[in-house]
Amino acid sequence: MPAIPPAKVFEALGDPVRRRILQLVAAGEQTAGGLVDGVRQDTPISQPAVSQHLRALREAGLVRVRPEGSKRFYGLDPAGVAAARDWLTDLLDPMALFAQPLDALATEVARGKRERRGESGGDNGRDARPA
Repeated sequence: MPAIPPAKVFEALGDPVRRRILQLVAAGEQTAGGLVDGVRQDTPISQPAVSQHLRALREAGLVRVRPEGSKRFYGLDPAGVAAARDWLTDLLDPMALFAQPLDALATEVARGKRERRGESGGDNGRDARPA
C-alpha cells in the first residue's frame, strides 16, 4: 500500500463527524448502521451522509472495511493513525529524521579513528625485541 499523505489524513480529521466516527471505530469494528446510530447520538445525520464520511476516511487511510456476508464492518486502520502520529512527531523533533544517518556517520568516524590508531601505533603494544 502506498504511503498515506499526511495532508489527506488531516483533511479528513478536520470534520467533527469524521472524528466522531473514528472514536466509534477505535472502540472496535462496527457496521455502517451501528456508526449511524452512534453519530446520531451527537448530531442528526442520514445514513448516506455517514457513508460519504466513511468513504473519505477510507480514502485517507484512517478506516478500513471488512465485508462479512451482506454486512460491512468498519475499523480503525493503524497505518493512517501512524502517518498522522509520525507527522506530528516530526514537528516536535525535526532532527529525528537525521538521527539514524548521524548515528551511522558517528560509527564510521569511530571506525576510521580506530583504524588510523592501528596504523600509526606501530607494533600496537606487542613485545618488540631489538635484533
